[in-house]
Amino acid sequence: MHALMCDLPLRLIGNRCLMASLAIVVSLLAAGRTAMAQTAAATAGFEAGASMLLKPSDRLEEALPSAPPGNLPVFVIGDRMSGRPDLDSVVDGNVELRKAGTVIRADRIEYFQPTDQVKAIGNVRINRKGDVFEGPLLELKVDAFEGFFNAPRYHFLKNEGHGEASRADFVDDSHTVIHDATYTTCRRKPGPGWLPDWILRATSISLDNDEDVGIAHGAVVSFKGVPVLPIPAISFPLTDKRKSGLLPPTISLGTDNGVEVLLPYYWNIAPNRDATFSPRLMTQRGLDLGAEFRYLEPQYVGTVRANYMPGDRLTDSDRWGLSYSHQGAVATPLGAVMLGANVNRVSDDAYWRDFTNNSASTSGVSSTTTSAGAAITQRLLPTDVIATWGLGAFSSALRVLKWQTLQDVTAPIVPPFDRSPQLTGRYALTNVQGLDWSIDGDFTQFEADRLKTLQANAQRGVALLQVSRPWLVPAGFFTPRLQLHATTYQFDAALANGTRSADSVVPTFSLDGGLVFEREARFFGSNLIQTLEPRAFYVYTPYRDQSQLPNYDTASNDFNFATIYTENAFVGHDKISDNNLLTLGVTTRFVDADSGAQLARFGLAQRLRFDDQQVTLNSATAPAQAGFSDILLGAAVNVHDSWAVDSTVQYNAKTDRSIRSTIGTRYNPGNYRVINAAYRYQRDASEQLDVSWQWPINNLWGDRGLDLGPGRGQGEGRYYSVGRLNYSLRERRLVDTILGVEYDAGCWLARVVLERVQTSTSTATGRLMFQLEFVGFTRLGVSPLQSLTQNISRYQNLRDSGGTLSRFSNYD
Repeated sequence: MHALMCDLPLRLIGNRCLMASLAIVVSLLAAGRTAMAQTAAATAGFEAGASMLLKPSDRLEEALPSAPPGNLPVFVIGDRMSGRPDLDSVVDGNVELRKAGTVIRADRIEYFQPTDQVKAIGNVRINRKGDVFEGPLLELKVDAFEGFFNAPRYHFLKNEGHGEASRADFVDDSHTVIHDATYTTCRRKPGPGWLPDWILRATSISLDNDEDVGIAHGAVVSFKGVPVLPIPAISFPLTDKRKSGLLPPTISLGTDNGVEVLLPYYWNIAPNRDATFSPRLMTQRGLDLGAEFRYLEPQYVGTVRANYMPGDRLTDSDRWGLSYSHQGAVATPLGAVMLGANVNRVSDDAYWRDFTNNSASTSGVSSTTTSAGAAITQRLLPTDVIATWGLGAFSSALRVLKWQTLQDVTAPIVPPFDRSPQLTGRYALTNVQGLDWSIDGDFTQFEADRLKTLQANAQRGVALLQVSRPWLVPAGFFTPRLQLHATTYQFDAALANGTRSADSVVPTFSLDGGLVFEREARFFGSNLIQTLEPRAFYVYTPYRDQSQLPNYDTASNDFNFATIYTENAFVGHDKISDNNLLTLGVTTRFVDADSGAQLARFGLAQRLRFDDQQVTLNSATAPAQAGFSDILLGAAVNVHDSWAVDSTVQYNAKTDRSIRSTIGTRYNPGNYRVINAAYRYQRDASEQLDVSWQWPINNLWGDRGLDLGPGRGQGEGRYYSVGRLNYSLRERRLVDTILGVEYDAGCWLARVVLERVQTSTSTATGRLMFQLEFVGFTRLGVSPLQSLTQNISRYQNLRDSGGTLSRFSNYD
């Protein structure tokens, strides 16, 4: 064999042995020979006149080349090189070895070709797909990525975790075992005495990059130098990828259930199925067994949640809750049938009050309110199953709806009627000789406990025919419409007048028209377009006596800008209001001429009733009188991205008083900064002030913290105040309250939140939630994020995902 040596002068190529690199590529590696042969063939083809195909790309490819590792070239650069062709080589001085996805730097590299073995000595640094290891000695089979690293320091790309170990064993391309290891996501700071705020120490850590999970054995987690979590073994995620295993335990303190300890287990059954088992120990009540199962298929999706507590010590009874939701489609020869289910059931009337945190008792259900207007935990639980089908202009639905009403002696509820079943159909056509017309049908069997509803059950049939002729032009619209509404009832018991059946036919005629004027305007140096949109709506419905008809699903329409231009004062089919009225309104908008964004909107509307209304919802409801109605005034202003104001006022000109007012504003100057405020007033009913916020409070002390960039919070060492205060001015007390503080230390977060929820007019529940999150590792305590998200508009999690890092982020 002939030895190859290279020691080129500095002045020629910067003391880098490029010739040695070419020699290694061509003569030492079989892979290099294959690559050169392929290159030569391509070159010959090009010289013969063949066209070269280039693939344009605006980004680097994350995936490694698909060619077998042995066919990929290896490039080596160094100061000096010696070796024997097809056997071994030694490169000294600022050595760099590159192969697809892997870069090795060292003072000296010895390469033995027959076994593909590399030995790197002195200041060794290896970068594999963005993960970096540094240390004094590395022995590695390059293609198999099998070997060991002595005394390494490491840094992982996907979660920015890092640490040190006595040894790292590379099992293969995706599996590594590090011994006597440490691990943290705290960013290293200058200085020899630096210690991370939190650190995991373990006898060994196994890293699985296929599953993106790490498993530590003989582990202890220390926080601020104090051991807080000694455990024999723990798994932790390397990314946000789902994995089976125990989730962090949570501990909370409540006024009714005492200390609660939750230890959930997550089961990643398949990419489209998973389950979570959540046993919860309550010191006052006992053990609650919770579970959730989710599934996702191309044609359907669903979730099942259940809780069961055997032998509640406070009630001496078994307690349970069930929630199930499903949406999907079934193919038929006549088209797809859409199926939906929403099932909610609990064991007893007090379940909603005792278990406000159980998902099985709070999913997909309705709620009631207190006299102060505060939302009460859900008390109307629906079980709703529906199938819909459509073909062309025809659509239909079959539905079964049953209610479970959770009663409270301090605030009883009249149970709604079940629909078992309800069958609806609709046939609608547009632009038939200029006409739009439709016919709707509805057959429903209403059932409920007559002792609670004080009303007979019934079968009700409804037919609604509508014909309209719309004229639509850019400058406005005009639409006359004719409706015919017919209902018929068959009762299972005689009414007060002795009849067992009833029917009603009510016609309605309406005219709806509006104009749109535009002009160019300029305010505050901006080019705007101002619109003026007057609208008139007339409706006539003759009086039909409906005083003997029962009420199964009808309620009064709210008085707002959406309902003031509708034909019926009620929603539902049991009552059709008699009307002879004219509604006049006008809206003006200010729109940015360049972007089209609406900067401001102002509106006004009022009804003029020519005759007294005679049809009412019930005998206790006062009919509307002839004359002018209250005036609706509305405004929405968004002149700046940070500010938004929206308000609606119902004003009675006769008494010169506001009947109902809602004014809300939001200030959102940037990420993690929002203040929401609303004032709600309804005369003789309620008056509330509602304020919620998320705001960094370091600014109040003159400390703006350090910017961590997108997805990394807003500042290391920054405090955030979060909360919501819902105050009843009428009752002079807080209704719902959330107060808390979040602290972002960069590699760990802490949240302390106190929540008080009104459960009735005289009772409330409270709980204290504390969470300590070691970023990129685990969480301890009870997460308040769901409560914060539901109660604070535009609340942002301090650790929203910032996206996936590229392997080129740590490119060498």
